[in-house]
Amino acid sequence: MDLKVATVIVCLCALAISPTEDYFPPLFFPNILIVALNLTLAGIPKCCVRTTTCSIARRFLMKVERSYVQLSSGACDISALMCSTMHQAEDHSALLKLSSALLYAGSSFLITVLNKTVLTSFRFPSYLCVGIGQMITTVVVLYAAKKSKVVQFQDFDRSVLFKMFPLPLLYVGNHVTGLASTKKLSLPMFTVLRKFAILMTMILEVYILRKTFPKRLVYSVVTIVFGAVVAASSDLAFDVQGYTFILLNDAFTAASGVYTKQKLDTEGLGKYGVLYYNALIILIPTILASAFTGDLHEAVAFEDWADVSFTFCFLLSCIMGFVLMYSIVLCSYYNSALTTSVVGAIKNVAVAYVGIFVGGDYLFSWTNFLGLSICMSGGLVYSYLTFNSTSSAGKTEEAQELKS
Repeated sequence: MDLKVATVIVCLCALAISPTEDYFPPLFFPNILIVALNLTLAGIPKCCVRTTTCSIARRFLMKVERSYVQLSSGACDISALMCSTMHQAEDHSALLKLSSALLYAGSSFLITVLNKTVLTSFRFPSYLCVGIGQMITTVVVLYAAKKSKVVQFQDFDRSVLFKMFPLPLLYVGNHVTGLASTKKLSLPMFTVLRKFAILMTMILEVYILRKTFPKRLVYSVVTIVFGAVVAASSDLAFDVQGYTFILLNDAFTAASGVYTKQKLDTEGLGKYGVLYYNALIILIPTILASAFTGDLHEAVAFEDWADVSFTFCFLLSCIMGFVLMYSIVLCSYYNSALTTSVVGAIKNVAVAYVGIFVGGDYLFSWTNFLGLSICMSGGLVYSYLTFNSTSSAGKTEEAQELKS
């Protein structure tokens, strides 16, 4: 029994304590054991030892997602406070966070250009079939990577559906309401109302992921939304259906981002499992929908399939669709759902800036330009606070380690 107790104590210390972390003063829990259970690990015993005094790392307490009291009158004869933690983005370096955000911004911009080229320049009749091509590419690439053991995630079984729920439904809702709102609203109003997805994402992260945000980050998000309102203030056309669809689209976008972040910590899935099964589950219903609406027939009968330029752009769009979905998951994994939303907003404003000088389809007005500038300022402040705080935290930990 002594060997067992010693082994468990070592495991618990390795999980809950890091030599470079700051600590609260010892917290006293008579006859209570504090157990760190990381949701990504398995096989951690729930009890075995009794203790009266322990030191808890501040970072560990900030990661606690939920907790419950294990009573001695139950299955175990030891009373314990069970704390479940989730893997947090704070453990990643600033370089990984920044790189994933830049990858998302760049891939999002490129796929916008490619989709516009395929659907507008070549007049391809079906946006659904473009999405189907991107989903098929995602499934094929990740399946080949899994078979070649480049990546690992669990095989399909009934548990996968429960683990992925409600991500596929949110993705479909996001896609449908996004297309409907695009048709009903003007571009300026679409842009301003889409920014409310950032606020919704922040609210959902607080209530679902139990995150807290510094006031400076909250102010920067409010600045982004305010700038979008100013930019669109010259176009205040009201459409009930359009407003309903765009607000639903914001809600679906925010929920999809937050639940994606949550599912990344699900045992057996990880980044690649979430990406693979989300595309696989959505693929069949999307094909059926395209066949029912006639889009699939129009896409097959399209005349320019023999055109090398069109085929190249279509295949490149499919590949970039996979890269975009991967970059979204990666950015959410290393950062947060809120950061992913803000990066998307910054990208949209940057595209608008480029449109002032290139393309000729931007109608310049000082009100719109002022709003875009406010929006960009809020996004840059958010980015600075997010990535600079990570870098500063890393330097502080290094300094403390050197001192010790």
